[in-house]
Amino acid sequence: MCNQIIRLNPEEVGSFVEAASRCDFDIDISNVSRAEKIVDAKSYLGVMGLNFRENLKVSYNGTNGNFEELLEAKRA
Repeated sequence: MCNQIIRLNPEEVGSFVEAASRCDFDIDISNVSRAEKIVDAKSYLGVMGLNFRENLKVSYNGTNGNFEELLEAKRA
């Protein structure tokens, strides 16, 4: 399982969800401070329900170069 801590703003959610949706493995995202509220990173509405003022934890179990580049660019 890979974990990355990132920062997103609401304007970036569409491109993040689109990149996650292109992956053939599960991807979860949550606020670092509220780890019990985990949502599917491929769900636009789920991701929009997170608090963007905090760091976000992305957990995934697979590899996709484009998605990992996006995560690297958004690293907190």
